[in-house]
Amino acid sequence: MAELRTLVSGVAMGESPRWRDGRLWFCDWGAGQVVRVEPDGTTAVVAEVADMPICIDWLPDGRLLAVSGQQGLLLAVGDDGPPDQHAVLGAGRWNEIAVDGRGNVFVNDIGFDFPGGEFRPGRVCVLTPGADRPREVADGLAFPNGMAIRGDTLIVAESYAGRLTAFDIAPDGGLSGRREFAAVEGSAPDGICLDTDGAVWFADVPNRRCVRVAEGGAILETVDADRGCFSCALGGADGRTLFITANQWGEDGAGEGVVYATEVNSRASRSSAAG
Repeated sequence: MAELRTLVSGVAMGESPRWRDGRLWFCDWGAGQVVRVEPDGTTAVVAEVADMPICIDWLPDGRLLAVSGQQGLLLAVGDDGPPDQHAVLGAGRWNEIAVDGRGNVFVNDIGFDFPGGEFRPGRVCVLTPGADRPREVADGLAFPNGMAIRGDTLIVAESYAGRLTAFDIAPDGGLSGRREFAAVEGSAPDGICLDTDGAVWFADVPNRRCVRVAEGGAILETVDADRGCFSCALGGADGRTLFITANQWGEDGAGEGVVYATEVNSRASRSSAAG
């Protein structure tokens, strides 16, 4: 079993870890914060977000975007003041974000109130550079969750379908060629990240683990934890550290949130974007 070390404790509800510029970033939903973590575990609050910072990613010009889920906004996060409104997403249960090299911003909408709401299929929308509003580019997804981009391919975790689904990305952000990347029956894939071999690490809340799966469905590696794993990101000095946001999860919601770190057998992809 991989040895987990606790990098950060006392997290209200951690999600969306990202490795960039030699440091880890993540969202703390419960505290309404975007947090930056130094390699030694020292933390700094980058931004306070009044309404649940769901997920983060960077535009090609280096600007950091955060999804403010319940307000239906994309926020631009800086180091010198409160976040600014970048775009209006509109009505939806907005969740994960992934940005491609052209600046197309993909955001998914799970499609129903969670937890407790009646299930309805979700969708993926794209905000292209210069656009005022996003447009829908894929629908019929069973709880779309983590997303990652590999070249001109978008990979989406469908938590309620036990699978990862891939799409081809057109220059204008359109999606086509929908196909199964990997079936992971018995799992509920949440946040994901890519490695240099083209495999995907996905976090799995009910099974309290993170799993590395190849295209086609072969399981390559598993990291078990003592609580639900919500998302993961590869990074560290050599790219072989898997960072995991994990929380106890039950009928009363989430608690005892941490960020774990562990060494794995794969290396971070420069184009990866973890959910």
